[in-house]
Amino acid sequence: MIRRFFAIPLWQRTAAGFALGILAGLILREHAETWLQPIGDVYLNLIRMVVAPLVLFTIASSIAKLGEGVGAVRLGVRTIVWFAITSLLAVLVGFAFGHIVNPGLGLANLPLGEVRERVIPTPLEVLIGIVPTNPFAALSEGKVLQIIFFSALVGAALVALGDRAQTARRLIDEGAAITFRITRWVIQLTPFGVFGLIGAVVGGYGWEALLPLGKFIFAIYAACLFHILVVYSGLLKLHGLKVRSFFRGAFAAQQTAFATSSSLGTLPVTLRQTVERLGVPQAYASFAVPLGASVKMDGCGAIYPAIASIFIAQYFQIDLTLTQYILIGLTAVLGSLGTAGVPGTSIVMLTLTLSTAGLPLEGIGYIVAIDRIIDMMRTATNVTGQMLVPVLVAKEEGILNEDIYNGHVAWLPGDPEAETAEAMQASGI
Repeated sequence: MIRRFFAIPLWQRTAAGFALGILAGLILREHAETWLQPIGDVYLNLIRMVVAPLVLFTIASSIAKLGEGVGAVRLGVRTIVWFAITSLLAVLVGFAFGHIVNPGLGLANLPLGEVRERVIPTPLEVLIGIVPTNPFAALSEGKVLQIIFFSALVGAALVALGDRAQTARRLIDEGAAITFRITRWVIQLTPFGVFGLIGAVVGGYGWEALLPLGKFIFAIYAACLFHILVVYSGLLKLHGLKVRSFFRGAFAAQQTAFATSSSLGTLPVTLRQTVERLGVPQAYASFAVPLGASVKMDGCGAIYPAIASIFIAQYFQIDLTLTQYILIGLTAVLGSLGTAGVPGTSIVMLTLTLSTAGLPLEGIGYIVAIDRIIDMMRTATNVTGQMLVPVLVAKEEGILNEDIYNGHVAWLPGDPEAETAEAMQASGI
């Protein structure tokens, strides 16, 4: 029975958990959070448990390997350029749907939610904060940008030391293999985690909280879906890649992102799917995906601030100027560096955008009540972009394994435990 369950592809099991979670939430209603949220919390804790060691070992290992092959600097620069390009396109999509839907027109006397004061770091503070004063503290606190910085230094040192660091390099590689094995076990629990998280959300929200802001919710979902299905698909086609193959490989991570509302919480699934289902070499994906989970926020950092700014301007009957649109766009593209991939930090990004554009910050209080509902779609968009960019860069560099990408081969090269399609099927992925 158990063997038969794990023989079902992960995305199908996750979809079943998603559907059953919605049903359970509708049945349990206000009791859903009490009974279902703990299931989701245990899953999230397990996912967060593997994030720090996963980033540490995989990035150190990937930098060491990239330093010997394809130029790591060139890959890094190209990755960041594509992060910026897709974020700019996301801002434009947000502006377009904000004006198509006009979510703030005709609204008045909306209930004002409580907004906690957020400390917004300056660009200089963000830059300084990337360098950890104590790498072990960064690991324990889950500060991903600091872990990435330290891991990159370790990888660079392994390259510089060459043969003298063979033992250390082997330990790093074995640490990465152990962490990937633990990650595989945790990922098998995704259907149960999704069941608990979605059930709690469905049961915890009533129609009375959603109806007044229905146009705003619709604008966010429509813009995100357009960006994923049209913009991302167009970029894939421009690179000569099959769109269906990408979404087939990305679907499990998208489902997890939608349920958890956390880019970092989805990181183990995102990295696994990018390597084993989309054909991006592990050495490169292990660098690009964790970086994207920290700074690549097309949903939270681009589409959402653009539409929310238009909503707040319309609600307060403020006509946005061209200068304000430019400021919103620049803040959305450049400000994602200060946005961590965890639930709720989109409010920080929106605060930064509104402050830069000179729009009333109290407008955040009118939309904070439905933040969890829209955060699911925003995060799914974030994670999709975090998988898309490594695929595009790998294709441009000629290092994308298109046999894996197109589903002709179903294993991870170099992993002795998964060198046959049968072994991959048995693992349930």
